[in-house]
Amino acid sequence: MSKPGPGPQAEVQAQPPQFQYVDRPDVAETFADHVRMMTFDGQTLRIEFCVSRVDQPSPQGPPTGKRYPSCRLVLSTGATLELMNQLQRITASLVQQGVLKAEPPKPAN
Repeated sequence: MSKPGPGPQAEVQAQPPQFQYVDRPDVAETFADHVRMMTFDGQTLRIEFCVSRVDQPSPQGPPTGKRYPSCRLVLSTGATLELMNQLQRITASLVQQGVLKAEPPKPAN
Protein backbone atom coordinates (compact mmCIF):
# COMPACT_ATOMS: atom_id res chain seq x y z
CA MET A 1 0.00 0.00 0.00
CA SER A 2 1.49 3.36 -0.97
CA LYS A 3 1.10 6.61 0.90
CA PRO A 4 -0.73 9.42 -0.87
CA GLY A 5 1.57 12.23 -2.03
CA PRO A 6 1.34 15.77 -0.73
CA GLY A 7 -1.67 17.54 -2.06
CA PRO A 8 -1.94 21.10 -3.40
CA GLN A 9 -2.35 22.39 0.18
CA ALA A 10 1.20 21.26 1.10
CA GLU A 11 2.68 23.14 -1.88
CA VAL A 12 0.94 26.37 -0.89
CA GLN A 13 2.15 26.11 2.72
CA ALA A 14 5.78 25.54 1.64
CA GLN A 15 5.95 28.94 -0.08
CA PRO A 16 6.73 31.94 2.13
CA PRO A 17 4.12 34.69 2.08
CA GLN A 18 4.71 37.70 -0.15
CA PHE A 19 4.41 40.93 1.84
CA GLN A 20 3.60 44.36 0.43
CA TYR A 21 5.20 47.33 2.24
CA VAL A 22 2.66 49.91 3.39
CA ASP A 23 4.19 53.18 4.64
CA ARG A 24 2.86 54.85 7.77
CA PRO A 25 4.09 58.47 7.89
CA ASP A 26 2.57 58.84 11.38
CA VAL A 27 5.23 56.54 12.92
CA ALA A 28 7.62 58.79 14.83
CA GLU A 29 11.38 58.62 14.42
CA THR A 30 13.49 58.07 17.52
CA PHE A 31 16.94 59.64 17.79
CA ALA A 32 19.81 57.90 19.56
CA ASP A 33 23.49 58.74 19.86
CA HIS A 34 24.55 55.70 21.91
CA VAL A 35 23.86 51.97 22.02
CA ARG A 36 23.93 51.01 25.69
CA MET A 37 23.24 47.32 25.51
CA MET A 38 22.64 44.45 23.11
CA THR A 39 21.66 40.94 24.20
CA PHE A 40 20.64 37.87 22.24
CA ASP A 41 18.85 35.07 24.06
CA GLY A 42 18.70 32.64 21.15
CA GLN A 43 15.27 33.87 20.04
CA THR A 44 15.36 37.68 20.16
CA LEU A 45 17.90 40.47 19.96
CA ARG A 46 17.29 43.29 22.43
CA ILE A 47 18.94 46.67 21.80
CA GLU A 48 18.70 49.67 24.10
CA PHE A 49 19.38 53.00 22.41
CA CYS A 50 20.12 56.12 24.45
CA VAL A 51 20.37 59.85 23.99
CA SER A 52 23.05 61.89 25.79
CA ARG A 53 22.39 65.17 27.57
CA VAL A 54 25.27 67.36 28.78
CA ASP A 55 24.89 69.05 32.18
CA GLN A 56 25.44 72.77 32.68
CA PRO A 57 29.19 73.50 32.50
CA SER A 58 30.96 73.82 35.83
CA PRO A 59 34.37 75.49 36.23
CA GLN A 60 35.18 73.13 39.13
CA GLY A 61 35.43 69.89 37.17
CA PRO A 62 35.25 68.07 33.88
CA PRO A 63 32.07 68.17 31.80
CA THR A 64 29.37 65.76 32.95
CA GLY A 65 26.12 64.51 31.53
CA LYS A 66 23.48 61.84 31.62
CA ARG A 67 22.27 59.20 29.18
CA TYR A 68 18.59 58.43 28.90
CA PRO A 69 16.99 55.47 27.13
CA SER A 70 15.18 56.62 24.00
CA CYS A 71 14.20 53.25 22.51
CA ARG A 72 14.25 49.57 23.46
CA LEU A 73 14.08 47.54 20.28
CA VAL A 74 13.36 43.79 20.24
CA LEU A 75 13.97 41.85 17.01
CA SER A 76 13.13 38.29 16.04
CA THR A 77 15.95 36.05 14.84
CA GLY A 78 14.91 36.66 11.22
CA ALA A 79 14.89 40.44 11.68
CA THR A 80 18.28 40.21 13.42
CA LEU A 81 19.73 38.43 10.39
CA GLU A 82 18.19 41.03 8.06
CA LEU A 83 19.72 43.81 10.19
CA MET A 84 23.14 42.15 10.06
CA ASN A 85 22.93 41.80 6.26
CA GLN A 86 21.91 45.45 5.84
CA LEU A 87 24.74 46.60 8.13
CA GLN A 88 27.25 44.54 6.13
CA ARG A 89 26.05 46.21 2.92
CA ILE A 90 26.31 49.68 4.47
CA THR A 91 29.79 48.88 5.82
CA ALA A 92 30.95 47.66 2.40
CA SER A 93 29.59 50.83 0.78
CA LEU A 94 31.35 53.06 3.34
CA VAL A 95 34.64 51.19 2.76
CA GLN A 96 34.20 51.60 -1.00
CA GLN A 97 33.61 55.35 -0.54
CA GLY A 98 36.69 55.65 1.68
CA VAL A 99 34.71 56.70 4.76
CA LEU A 100 35.80 53.54 6.61
CA LYS A 101 39.08 51.70 6.26
CA ALA A 102 38.92 47.93 5.98
CA GLU A 103 41.29 46.18 8.38
CA PRO A 104 42.88 42.93 7.25
CA PRO A 105 41.89 39.89 9.31
CA LYS A 106 44.07 39.29 12.36
CA PRO A 107 46.13 36.08 12.24
CA ALA A 108 45.08 33.29 14.58
CA ASN A 109 47.38 32.73 17.56
